[in-house]
Amino acid sequence: MATMVQAIRLALHYGETHLGVTDIFGEDVGPPLGGVFTATQGLRTAWNSPLDERGIIGCAMGIAYAGGKPVCEIQFADYAFNIIDLMKVAGNQRWASAGSFPMPIVLMTPSGAGIRGSIYHSHSFESWASRLPGWKIVMPSNPFDAYGLMLSAIADPNPVMVLLPKALLRVRGEKRLPGEPENDAELCQMIDAPVGEARTHWQPRWPEMREQFIPLGRADRVRTGTDATIISYGRQLPMCVQAADELTAETGHTYDVIDLRSIFPYDWDMISRSIEKTGRVLIANEDTEVSNFGEHLLRRVIEEHFYDLLAKPVLLMGKHLPGIGLNQVYETHTVPQFHHIRDAMRHLADEKV
Repeated sequence: MATMVQAIRLALHYGETHLGVTDIFGEDVGPPLGGVFTATQGLRTAWNSPLDERGIIGCAMGIAYAGGKPVCEIQFADYAFNIIDLMKVAGNQRWASAGSFPMPIVLMTPSGAGIRGSIYHSHSFESWASRLPGWKIVMPSNPFDAYGLMLSAIADPNPVMVLLPKALLRVRGEKRLPGEPENDAELCQMIDAPVGEARTHWQPRWPEMREQFIPLGRADRVRTGTDATIISYGRQLPMCVQAADELTAETGHTYDVIDLRSIFPYDWDMISRSIEKTGRVLIANEDTEVSNFGEHLLRRVIEEHFYDLLAKPVLLMGKHLPGIGLNQVYETHTVPQFHHIRDAMRHLADEKV
């Protein structure tokens, strides 16, 4: 099975071959590196930009104005704070022009903790991104969704931000991509560049990939149950699934585990139906508290489902600190870990009416 970073690379190749992508660019995105996490290795339209985030998003807007379809990368989400004003402009162009000026930008950036990236390489960005009207925001939790969400992002006439949970980029999926070779080693030989000087003249052998669009705004119920609704996305989602499986085997409690996939637009219909069924809600992410995106969901849960709730809804999120320390102990005490999620799920299902 492909890793998430391989799935992104395959989706970008499909995009430049079949969906009209004209430029893939950013810091170290082009040859020979192909991106810090190698998500853009071997791509025909990939090129290196200066170390200038404002220049990257400004150039992407210019390409879009001129009729192109760019995919740009901010090397780490932490540096997206440099361009919030320009992202606001990109987000309002279709609205301000009554649809006359499409803005088909895809902005991808690695986000979140989990690799001991310290203060400048560990920030979660989805809460800030959700406050940019006009943008669509997605965050996959597995390679299959990463492939399908990227294709949908490329095809969308609006600016779309693809947040990639960096701790999951090297994790293999459980479902094969459409067109992916059956042998994992063969896929690596085809699309992973060699290390060292040989990379300079290396050329990929792309498999014949097929379309697999995952609609933006549609969540995925990855576990079905009756005792509580668990809402998450990105890095935290696999932890929620593991906790649900363990608790079901141990206690008999079953959980609706919802992979949001899209931060905006999001699948409120699935969330709402699940809450009506279970009456108990846990929302988990690793962004910092205070104006956390989960707080928006929590507010809506309380406003629209107050009389359906059997227990106080729970929100797990990162601590409101200036950053995440390099020491592993600092990181594990800053953002929710597996045992925090498992304990919260157990307590929520056990809580008496």
